[in-house]
Amino acid sequence: MDVIYAIDIAGTFAFAISGALVAIRKKFDVFGVIIIAFVTAVGGGMTRDVLINAHPINWIGDINYIWTILIAVAATFLFRSKIAPLRRTMFLFDTIGISVFTLLGVQKGINFNLHPFVALVMGMSSAVMGGVIRDVLTNEIPLIFHREIYASACLAGGIVYLLLYPFNINEDVLFVISAGIIILVRTIAVQYKLELPRIKKDVFGK
Repeated sequence: MDVIYAIDIAGTFAFAISGALVAIRKKFDVFGVIIIAFVTAVGGGMTRDVLINAHPINWIGDINYIWTILIAVAATFLFRSKIAPLRRTMFLFDTIGISVFTLLGVQKGINFNLHPFVALVMGMSSAVMGGVIRDVLTNEIPLIFHREIYASACLAGGIVYLLLYPFNINEDVLFVISAGIIILVRTIAVQYKLELPRIKKDVFGK
């Protein structure tokens, strides 16, 4: 199995678990948990594919995504008490997942001959839109709008990928370098509690 594809599946698994945990905490029924896990795991890639008119949409063209999500939901129900405390492990999977999703999105944008800026936005959307949809459906403020360097880390890695792409670097090496940037930026941001500047209310006279 291709390494990048394997990491993509692992990221999908981790995203599905994170979505399932949120839905369970919100006391959703089984169907609700599956739906939230599903949109968290593949919502970003699906949004990207719809926007660029790519067919088949990621999960429709590969049934392994569906099986991965269902297994993740089952694992969450069976081992919730053991999974929930594993924040560091989930953070690692989540960070690797967003790095892979970002770069796969950028690559797909390039393959569709999109402008580099649009390809970058597609990469970021692939990584973060699943979480945004999850948070909206569970009545939460999306994570990327109020905490952590999340989408910004994706943009940093995507920019590095686009800058190095014209130099004909080996694709696997380029992927690893760019993914490493995303992982490094997010890890440092979380470690040192870095956030983007916030606009103070009194700026608007309130």
